[in-house]
Amino acid sequence: MTTVMKRRASSGEIPSRDLAGIKVQRILAVDYGRKRIGLAISDDLGLIAKPLATLSRTNRSTDLRRLRDICRAQGVVRIIVGHPLHMTGETSPMSDEAERFAGRLKKELGIPVELQDERLTSWEAERTMAETKSHSRRREPLDAVAAAILLRDYLEQKRGQRRVATVEKD
Repeated sequence: MTTVMKRRASSGEIPSRDLAGIKVQRILAVDYGRKRIGLAISDDLGLIAKPLATLSRTNRSTDLRRLRDICRAQGVVRIIVGHPLHMTGETSPMSDEAERFAGRLKKELGIPVELQDERLTSWEAERTMAETKSHSRRREPLDAVAAAILLRDYLEQKRGQRRVATVEKD
């Protein structure tokens, strides 16, 4: 680790790595729940989403501390929080709770946070795990798989927006 990176790490800044001149853009997805928090992380280029972990909720300060540690260790520059809307697109008490949690993350961690529609991610995660026969390992990994699906959808949406912007410029 370089002296600059050591200084940033000790000051609480998230170290930024460079891959052959390409700035690393790791994104953390959070599938927020009252009992568990599913996490997924993008690769260094922001192209691929993979399940990272499922945290059992304890209390607000401990949960935030663990997420802060993960963000620092992984070099996270953006957080996506699942926004559990009804199928009609209306909000619910759980979506309001997820919004408050996203606001706390932004305030406490100082990292940009976005809400992402998460309708059907848990359903898709259950189907994926059933197809791969992973479901027998209890429900815990389901939350991380749902977070990975949430992140995959977000990354695909952003790539689509970049393609449209490039075409419109031409």
